[in-house]
Formats: sequence, structure tokens, C-alpha cells
Amino acid sequence: QVQLAESGGGSVQAGGSLRLSCAASGAASAIYWMGWFRQAPGKEREAVAVISAAGQTTYADSAKGRFTISRDNVKNTVSLEMNNLKPEDTAMYTCMADRTYIDWARGRGYRGPGTQVAVSS
Repeated sequence: QVQLAESGGGSVQAGGSLRLSCAASGAASAIYWMGWFRQAPGKEREAVAVISAAGQTTYADSAKGRFTISRDNVKNTVSLEMNNLKPEDTAMYTCMADRTYIDWARGRGYRGPGTQVAVSS
């Protein structure tokens, strides 16, 4: 059984920064791919960034150049450094993990309860 727990959300003004963290427990193979989805009210869920245990990363176009995902395989944690935040980044951010990239991208794997990010203009 895999459990994920996020931390680090909050409120910030546009142009500010936040760092989200996610701690995972469970089999390493089940959390090979770890990353973040987000969903704003009235909008579809969006994959923001993902990283494999080997360090491969993928970012949404909206995150490229502003967000950086990193991972500590010893501590089983993944972090998302978000810079130059915009009001459109306001959403519930959820940490998700899965065995394969395709499964992770489908968003049906292990997930945490989420952490709210609010960016004011």
C-alpha cells in the first residue's frame, strides 16, 4: 500500500514562489514515477510535472521555465519548486505516483489528499 502526503501549499502574490513537497511510503516500484497534478475550480485536471526514479522529467507547457521538480529516492520525497507564480496557477495540487509513465499520466494511481495553492494578482 502506498501513501502520499503533501505539504507546502499556501497563498502568495503573483510573481512569488512556493515549494510543494510530497512524502511517499510503500514499495519503490510502485512509486517509480512521482509528480503533481492540479485542478482549478471549473477546470479539468492537469498534469503539471513528473519525475522518474532515474531522474527523467516531463513538464506541462504552463510549467516550463517556472517550475522545477526534484526527487530524493532515499527519503521517497518529491518536491515542486514553483517560481514566478501567476493567478492561473491557483489550484488544488495533488501528488500522484505510479509504476509506469503511462499509468501516471492517466491519473488513476496513488494520490495524496492535495494541497491548495492560491496566487493573488
